Amino acid sequence: MLGSDIVDIFQQAAGLWVTYKLLSVNIETKDYLDSEGDSPFANWLNALDAKAAAKVVSAIDKLTRGLVGDVKPLGAGVSERRINFGPGCRVYFGTETDGRTTKLIILLCGGTKKRQRDDVGRAKRLWKDYKFRKRQGER
Repeated sequence: MLGSDIVDIFQQAAGLWVTYKLLSVNIETKDYLDSEGDSPFANWLNALDAKAAAKVVSAIDKLTRGLVGDVKPLGAGVSERRINFGPGCRVYFGTETDGRTTKLIILLCGGTKKRQRDDVGRAKRLWKDYKFRKRQGER
């Protein structure tokens, strides 16, 4: 790779010895599905205009690569990814971990700053249902 060769040559010439460690993170995402097979998150995303939907998809893509951004834990295992666009879009999600490493992001629902209180309550209910049904053997 020519780019890394140039960096190595520069480091040697400057007398620098730096070790770079690049992390390759790829976290799987899944939509929460209610008992009837509907995805509250997908329903919300599909109702957005194209520009807002693109911002949301971009934010989720960054989450899957380990680039957390503006995320706030809300309690009960639910977090909120705030997107500074339009009406203040929010993506609510839960995570499954293997020790300290996030393995799976469950997209619960979405909302806006205006409906945040109701949306947070809904996300917590959906996460509780997800965990209950998972323990019961449902997916």
